[in-house]
Amino acid sequence: MKDGFTEESALHLKVKDSILELIRNGEYKPDTKLPTEAEFCEKYGVSRTTIRTALQQLSTEGHIYRQQGRGTFVSSNKVKQRLTSTVENFSKQMAMQGKNPLIKVINLEVIPADSFLADVFDLSEGDPVNVLERIRYADEEPLQYEKAFLPWKKTPSLNRQACEKSLYHLLQTQYNLKIKKTVEHLEIGFPEEEISELLKIKPETPCFSLETYAYIDDGSLIEYSKTMFRGDYAHFIIERNYD
Repeated sequence: MKDGFTEESALHLKVKDSILELIRNGEYKPDTKLPTEAEFCEKYGVSRTTIRTALQQLSTEGHIYRQQGRGTFVSSNKVKQRLTSTVENFSKQMAMQGKNPLIKVINLEVIPADSFLADVFDLSEGDPVNVLERIRYADEEPLQYEKAFLPWKKTPSLNRQACEKSLYHLLQTQYNLKIKKTVEHLEIGFPEEEISELLKIKPETPCFSLETYAYIDDGSLIEYSKTMFRGDYAHFIIERNYD
């Protein structure tokens, strides 16, 4: 039975929304193959161009993925993360969704501050800065790559093993530095080749790029970081409360 789409404008959006609804209600399950373009044309009574446009948008948003010579498949269920400053840390968020969390430190070193880091941390060029690179996993699947910078004078002797848990908890318990607020900038970006390899995705795969500035009680910046989230695996929830 064909669905009765009669409007010519934005037809691909109607098709996209319909397919997405079928994915969300479980008719098309994660990692199962979708119907062919021809079958979708028959189902919706639209042109192949319309179907291709709808599928391309679903792919860009990470809901489906294509395998050369095999077809189009539904992406695995996305990992939900809340973009609020007063919620559980990464491990707790994953555990609440029944997923096994893991944080791995892939690099921890001290470097001299360049002009940018000197400016954001109110340092002199050449002053020592900690660089911490981590990969976060959900059920052994890499979810995000993070590169964080912290002024060495406030965070000397960072412990590599301790950094494989909550960094903000570590700052509070080891250095008595409590995060007061964060300012975050979220946009779509593409990973560098080295990062794409760590995340097990292709360099042309769209990702969420999150730039974070974390401040402590005295108003000074304690951490600057950039995080790349896999677009096919991340789902953000933004909660706002109004008085």
